[in-house]
Amino acid sequence: MSSVLNCLAAIVLGCPILTLLILGLSGLIQRPLPEQLVDRLTKFHVAMGLVATLGILGIMIGTNHSMEVLDLGNFVEIGQEHFHFHLEFIFDRLSIPMVLMTFVLVGVIGSFANIYLQGDAGYYRFFVCFSMFLVGLLFAFLAGTIETLFLGWELVGLSSALLIAYFHERTSPVENGLRVWGIYRVADAAFLMAALMMHHWTDQGEFLRMVNDQPWPQGTSHLDPLASLSVGLLLLIAAAGKSGLIPFSGWLPRAMEGPTPSSAVFYGALSIHLGAYLLLRLAPIFADSLVICVLMFGLGALTAIYAAMTARVQTDIKSALAFSSVCQVGIIVMEIALGFWYLALVHIIGHAFLRSLQLLRAPTLLRDYRTLENAIGGRLANGQPAWIARMANHRQIQWYRFALERGYMDSMIDQALLKPFRKLFKAFERMENDWLRWFEGPSRPRGQDP
Repeated sequence: MSSVLNCLAAIVLGCPILTLLILGLSGLIQRPLPEQLVDRLTKFHVAMGLVATLGILGIMIGTNHSMEVLDLGNFVEIGQEHFHFHLEFIFDRLSIPMVLMTFVLVGVIGSFANIYLQGDAGYYRFFVCFSMFLVGLLFAFLAGTIETLFLGWELVGLSSALLIAYFHERTSPVENGLRVWGIYRVADAAFLMAALMMHHWTDQGEFLRMVNDQPWPQGTSHLDPLASLSVGLLLLIAAAGKSGLIPFSGWLPRAMEGPTPSSAVFYGALSIHLGAYLLLRLAPIFADSLVICVLMFGLGALTAIYAAMTARVQTDIKSALAFSSVCQVGIIVMEIALGFWYLALVHIIGHAFLRSLQLLRAPTLLRDYRTLENAIGGRLANGQPAWIARMANHRQIQWYRFALERGYMDSMIDQALLKPFRKLFKAFERMENDWLRWFEGPSRPRGQDP
């Protein structure tokens, strides 16, 4: 039975990787596949992965197994430094629901994108990035080691930034794509530092060994309090950057510059929940750290309040849905902090399907709105909560401006992160130029021999 499970696990991972290789290599040799073939290839491999995942789930339920591990050995091993890049994938109560959700949503939105982008000049480029995104998600959701999760994390980030800048003929999508990529770099740096610290303190990166080989959500961590606090803080920063928690919430509306299918699957359904998934996967490790749980709950609560306020004043539907997604992710983080891990998992799956539907329907929202008004014969009610009505007018104006400016988050990030780094890199550039001029020696007129 174990060999059957390993074969099915190989199909789950192998089919999306094969799709990415075929599409990527065809593009590199300037022989892109026809649109119809791209559509069929994507649908076939997604369907194969979905069926294989359902097979794994059925076998595990039938045999009363709570976990199956696919171990591919060490990809990189440095004996002197006690470091190894171990490729291990876990099929358990957390990863299997996430993978099933991923295949269903990617299949549905891929079919929608085939019609939505039919005949578009960037059709092939979209599906290459789309395939990369699927591979990255599977690596992240099924990862059994911190290194494998980081690999999937990077693939998701790269494909996200490329699709934000999908309409690269215009300046705004490219600028927004670069800004999101910069925020991702901060999250990636925190993630990488946390991974190095975990290796330093435990000489390992395998999740199962950290919780005494117990399946999720069982097991307890043997990290000491200082290590748990340090790693937890770094991973909390990584999750905040990836899922748009404060102070990084400003990048999510910018990500809506991409085509509607990518907005639905990336920032409404799957990518937006990757930070929450990271906290959920490592929740047993940090459950005993009261400080981390309090910080996590506070971060989630502040994010939910901020996003709920900001979503109410947005003037376009995509931005409103983006901040609504951030609000729900904040609530999910609060659930994880309180120990309601299964509730958080169900919340992620339900929110992903709902938000995907809303974003896919966003282009026809005005038409639906007018149809509904014609059906009832009047305007729809647009009331406000009683507590807002009782607030003084000048307070309403202050909070309205705060929400309209999106909490000034972008300005704060510019002042605290971007400008200092820009000054630092400009100083390095001046130093480099000075060194080059010193090595070249005094300049000579043209035509004069040295």
